Amino acid sequence: MSRDTWIVLLLVGLGLLALVTLIVAVKYAFRLLATKRMLGELGTGGKVAFYGALLYTIFPVDLLPDPIYLDDIGVLAAALAVLTKTLHSRRRGPSRPLVSSASRDDARNR
Repeated sequence: MSRDTWIVLLLVGLGLLALVTLIVAVKYAFRLLATKRMLGELGTGGKVAFYGALLYTIFPVDLLPDPIYLDDIGVLAAALAVLTKTLHSRRRGPSRPLVSSASRDDARNR
């Protein structure tokens, strides 16, 4: 193959990679929005994670240039993990204090 063919193949490959990462970033952004809707009111940590991730994704200054959305995907995935953890803890309800087996045995013996 000629040099021009390799260049075209490389550019097509990079374009496909950029397209796939963009699709994944958009998918994570929609999942983040859906998780926020399920949570309703966010605490301070949830607000920082949610709005920080969206601003980082939209803001033109990134760690990596914008055709490479890997850093955006990482930030969105981290925010989604924080919000999902918050959602699961709210669904579980207030946590009960752990009681050791020794204190349970003492309570039974009384």
